[in-house]
Order: sequence, then C-alpha cells, then structure tokens
Amino acid sequence: MLPHLKRTLPVVRPYWHVYTAGFVCVFISAYFRTIGPTYLQRGVDALGHPGGLAALRTALLLLLAVALLGGIARFIMRQTLNGVSRRVETDLRHRLYVHLQSLSADCHDRYSTGDLMARATNDLLAVRMVAGPGVMYLSDTLVGAVMVLPFLLHISPRLTGLALLPLVGLPVGMTVFGQAIHRRSERIQAAFADLTTAVHENLSGARIVRAYQLERGEIARFRTITTEYAGRNLALAKVSGAFHPLLAMLGGLGAVAVIWLGGRLVIQNTISVGEFVAFSTWLTLLIWPMLALGWAVNLVQRGEASMGRINALLDTASSIVSPPRPVPLPPARAARELRFEDVWFRYPTAPERGWVLQHVSFAVPPGRILGIVGPTGSGKSALAELIVRSYDPDRGRILLDGVELRSLALSDLRKAVGFVPQETFLFSDTLKANVLLGAPDDGRLERIGVTSQLSAALSELPHGYKTMLGERGVNLSGGQRQRAAIARALAQDPPVFVLDDALSAVDAQTETRILRGLRDALSTRTRVIISHRLSAVREADWILVLEGGRVVEEGTHSELMARRQRYWELLRRQEAEAELEEVATR
Repeated sequence: MLPHLKRTLPVVRPYWHVYTAGFVCVFISAYFRTIGPTYLQRGVDALGHPGGLAALRTALLLLLAVALLGGIARFIMRQTLNGVSRRVETDLRHRLYVHLQSLSADCHDRYSTGDLMARATNDLLAVRMVAGPGVMYLSDTLVGAVMVLPFLLHISPRLTGLALLPLVGLPVGMTVFGQAIHRRSERIQAAFADLTTAVHENLSGARIVRAYQLERGEIARFRTITTEYAGRNLALAKVSGAFHPLLAMLGGLGAVAVIWLGGRLVIQNTISVGEFVAFSTWLTLLIWPMLALGWAVNLVQRGEASMGRINALLDTASSIVSPPRPVPLPPARAARELRFEDVWFRYPTAPERGWVLQHVSFAVPPGRILGIVGPTGSGKSALAELIVRSYDPDRGRILLDGVELRSLALSDLRKAVGFVPQETFLFSDTLKANVLLGAPDDGRLERIGVTSQLSAALSELPHGYKTMLGERGVNLSGGQRQRAAIARALAQDPPVFVLDDALSAVDAQTETRILRGLRDALSTRTRVIISHRLSAVREADWILVLEGGRVVEEGTHSELMARRQRYWELLRRQEAEAELEEVATR
C-alpha cells in the first residue's frame, strides 16, 4: 500500500530495539490512560453513598497516580520514537549523499542542484516525520482504540454501537482524502525543488544579477515561484482543513448519541451516573486520537510522496562504474601512453545536438605533449572529459598503457590522470587545503606554487596559503583560481596531465611562465594541452586541430604552419585580434 516507504525498512531495521522500547511505552501510556476513567467512575458513584468521601479520596489518589505514571510513559514514548526518527533521517541522508557521490556526470546533468538539495532536505524531513511522529500517533491511536473498546462494550453494547455508528464511513474518507493529500504533496515537493533551484542560481549569480541590473526581474520571477509554491500548499491545506473537521464531526455525532441514549439509560437506572461519565470520557479518548489519526495520515501521505522522490534518485544508476574485475595498469612509471581509437561521442542528455566527436584517433607516447586546438564547440572539452572518464565514448576505445579505460578501476584511472578543467571549483577552505586536497605536505607546496605561478599571487592574499577562500573561491581572481587548479593537479603528481583551456584567464606573460614551468616540471610526464590560444601548444610534440568534432588537421607547429590551412588560419586570426586589442588599449 505504501511501496515507497517500505524501502526505509533497511534503514529502520538496525533500530528495532529502540522502536520496541517506544512501542512498549505506547502500550503503558495507553493502559494508564484507559484505566483512568474507571477511578473516575468510582469517585462519581461514591458521591451518592454514605461514607463516600473516603471512597472519593481513594479514587482521586488513584486517578492522580495513573495520570502521573501515564504522563511519564508518554514522555519516554515521545523521547524514544521522535529521537530514533532523527537517527533514521541521518542514516538515510548519509545513504543518499554516498549515492550522489557515486553518480556520473550524465546523472548530475539530469538533476538541478536545487532539486537535489530539496530531496536531501525537505523530502527527508517529510520521511522523518513518518518514522517518528507518524508511527507514534498511528500506534498510539490504534492501541488506545483497542484498549478502550472493551470498557465501552462492558458498560453498554447498545450505546457503544450507536456511538461508533458515525465512524463507519471513516475508512472511505481516509482513503479518498489520503489520495488527495498524496497528489498534492507530490506537487508541493516539486514546487519546492523549483524554489530551491531559483534561490541557489540567484545567489550563485548575484554578481551577474547586479551587474546587469536584473534585480527587479529576478524578484518578480521569485515572487511567481513562491506564489505557485504557496498556492500548492493552500490546495493541500484545503484538503487537510476538510479532513479534520470531518473527523471532528463524526466524533461529535457519536457524542450526541451518547448524551441522548446514555441520558435515558441513566434515567432508567440501566447504568449509573459514574458509568455514564466514564463512558463519555472513554469516548472522548477514542475521538481525540482520531483527530491525531487524521494528522498522522497526512504525515504518512506526504512522507510517501517524498520517499518516492528520494527513491527515484536512489534508483538512478551511474553509467560510469568500476568493472567487477578491474584490470591493473602496468607497473607504475613516470609517464604513460594515451591512445584514442576511432572514438565517437555525444552527450547522453542532449542527443539532438548530434555527435560531439567523430572518428577521433591519435596516440600520445609516454612523456610527450599533445596539443589540441579548435574553435568554440569543436569538441575539445568533451575529449578531455572522456580521458578522465566523466563520460564513456559511444563508439571506439580509449586506452591507457594499452588498457581500455572501461577495464580500469576508477580509483586507478583518477590517480593516473591529473585534470585541470575549464571551470575551476574551489572549496570554502584554506588555499593550502584546496591545493593539496589530501596530498602530503612534504615540501611540494612551495615547488608546485612556483611551477604554477601561484606563489607570485601570495603577496596579494592576506594570509598566503592560510587564506580562507569564500564560496567557490570568490575572493580570488579568475587567473588566481586557474593557477590554484594547476597547482592542485601538480600536487597529485600524476603520470598523465590534462589541461583543458586552463590558462584562459591569465595574461600572455603569465601563460608563458606557467608553460615553461610545466615543461620543466613535467618533462617526464605525458601531457595533453587543450587551448583556444595557439600560443599554448606551439611547443607540443604533436598538434590536433578539431572542427565539428573531427580531426581536420594534425602535425607539428612548423608542419601545420607550412601547410597554411586551418591551423594557420586560426593563428593568423588570433594574431590579428591581439593587434587590434593592443591598438585599442593605446
């Protein structure tokens, strides 16, 4: 009946003993709550008898004791079941986070960051409410009803039947309202994901919003999203608002029946006044939990909808995984051979764009430099992502020292390849921690700082390598971030080094110094340098020119210049653009 919530059982099962203790407290609390009216009955009936004051005093003391013991049991019940729900939430969040870490790039392409955040926060909160308060109120209501019913039947089966008659329609009402709550809860969670995405994008792009004076438009867009979110919550509130009064009305009809028929039975001396008071109290104990039952049904339906969204994410399988029996790389050495054999590739989430790479074949011998150039959209970055296996090619093979990348353990591949992507991501930590990323601090920091020209920027930072970076390294310039990313890759000392247009934000002089430092530091490493600036690949041992996803030209710099074809045209155009920029700045 609740297929999505059933999948929380593996997370809940380790805490079965805690839930058992909580349910024991539910029984104890319900027991003391149920026997309380018997002492109330004795006290009321004692009022009409000689010496009734002593009996009344005894009944009051017993009633007080029962209330105290029941209250203690109820406190422990709430602490136990609500507390264990926090542990279940933590374990489920950890499981979800571990799964997110294992997903490949194409999986992350399908989900926005805001949507993932919504599932890891708001949806998990809804599931926790089921694992704690939902379970507690459902069990408390059902146990209380089972315990109260025999007492009602003992006083008067006829009166019990009449009092409970209005509740016959309760299962139908719960089914209808439960389905409506479930549908509306799913729409609310989807709207919350849109809201989270909008906030995340706006805050991340705050500088762009201000620079282009988009504040009014963004505020209007946010108001539209929040209005939609509020509207969906109001739609749920209308259903819940009708559900609770329905339960109260059914309980009220039962109370009317008790007063009408019960009063007649008292007048006819069929039942005593004490029994009538006790019956009314027990009926109240039965009616009020029903209101809690309506709230619990609401929680369960919302939790079912949220767990469905979480399960959809957990069921998303990564397309990039380590093979069951990975093939080890040949014994470690300073450089490795990289080879592409007739590689074709297109992005999984955008097949309509067609092939990003077609018939790409090349080989980079150990310790050599491959330069890759081409216009925007030619497939340069896609080629780099295939090397680090962010994606797999649709056709063809990529080999590292003769071993196909799909046959390698992902950990072995990523130890072997140092990757500097186009977009640099830095964590909110010290510059030193961002550069080393787990590598030992054995003196390499100063060495790689010189090679990457990062040390030249330290004087501009208040605490050097100990400077705390803002979100995504916001307190560094674009060039400083790129130098930090190059230093990060150097710190891992990989045998293969891939630069994906990683010098685009530095000036020509700094680029020259970085390339010279890399040439000396990585003289025994295999290097793939991808750049839109042809000056970055001049000294490469071999150069590929990509256009439209195909290799349209290849050779050394001198050979390509002598042919006066595509490479020559690109170089002449860049030189002309540089001259125009120089004239414009005079």
